[in-house]
Amino acid sequence: MSDVLKIGLVSVSDRASSGVYDDKGIPALRDWLTAALATPFELVTRLIPDEQAQIEAALCELVDIACCRLVLTTGGTGPALRDVTPDATLAVADRLMPGFGEQMRQVSLHYVPTAILSRQVGVVRKQSLILNLPGQPKSIRETLEGVRDADGKVLVHGVFASVPYCIQLLDGPYVDTHPAVVTAFRPKSAIQPKDEQ
Repeated sequence: MSDVLKIGLVSVSDRASSGVYDDKGIPALRDWLTAALATPFELVTRLIPDEQAQIEAALCELVDIACCRLVLTTGGTGPALRDVTPDATLAVADRLMPGFGEQMRQVSLHYVPTAILSRQVGVVRKQSLILNLPGQPKSIRETLEGVRDADGKVLVHGVFASVPYCIQLLDGPYVDTHPAVVTAFRPKSAIQPKDEQ
C-alpha cells in the first residue's frame, strides 16, 4: 500500500443516492478531515443506497484496490430494516475493533438517549481501519471530536484521537492532527519528531 494517506468516504443513503436530496455526509466528513488533519491526504468517495451487497463491494474496493488506510462510512447504522451498514462492515472484516463502537455510543449518549440504538462498529480489513459513523453532520463531528466542557477541555474522547495510532500499528503512514480540533494520542515511544514525519 502507498505511504500517502488515502481515506475512503462512503455515504449510505437510499434517498441521497437516488437524488431525492443532496448528500450531507461526505461534505461534512471532508470539511472535518480538512480541519482536523495536519497530514496531507487524498479522498476517495462513494455515495450508495442502503443495499448490503453494494456497501460490501464499496468497502472491499476502497481497501483492496484504492488502498485506503482509513474508511469512514456515514448512515445506515440504526435498527431499521434498511440500516445494514454495520452488517456489511462486519461481513468484510478480518477483525473486530469493539472499542470504537463502544466509544462512539458513549460520546453520543452525552447528547441523546437514543444513542443506544446505534449499531456502529469499527473493524480492520487487511491493513485498513473501517469505522461506521452517524448520518447527521453534527453527530459525525461529536463522535469524532468527543465531549468538551464550556472551557474546551475534553471530557470524553472522540474516536479519532485513537485513529492515527491505529493506522500506525497497521503499518500505515504517520498521521498527525491539529490539536485545536482533535489531539492524536499515541505512546511516547510511537511519537515521531516533526522532521521524520
